[in-house]
Amino acid sequence: MQRLYTAEATAYGARTGAVVTSDEKLDLALSLPADMGGDDGPGTNPEQLFAAGYAACFHSAMRHAVRELGLSPKVLEGSHVTARVTFLKEPPMDFGLAVELELTARAMDPEQALQVMEMTHQICPYSKATMGNIEVQLLVAQAAPVD
Repeated sequence: MQRLYTAEATAYGARTGAVVTSDEKLDLALSLPADMGGDDGPGTNPEQLFAAGYAACFHSAMRHAVRELGLSPKVLEGSHVTARVTFLKEPPMDFGLAVELELTARAMDPEQALQVMEMTHQICPYSKATMGNIEVQLLVAQAAPVD
């Protein structure tokens, strides 16, 4: 494959440090959530960063999925994808992640929206990277169609 872009980020201080990209467009403090025994400080965490990246990538890949399914790009107008990343632990030292991806798209009925989600899951680079490694659940939010 042709390399189009490479992102570079460096983390300092583990989960209570900071993360910064090489171009400094992203420079964030990291905090450990209270649910994980931390102080729930003002910083973000790796799970939030992963959720943000996955949601953005997945929503972007949908434009290719609708084209592949022969749908108008207009079905994505006003839509959004929410990613929920859950940190999992099985004692003593086994850690993992689980993801829920939820599409809200008022211009599609639930069955059509699920077809778009399933096709997108085959196209999205984040989905390809996680396939077989973590559980990813595809959900469609119940949204009233726009008249």
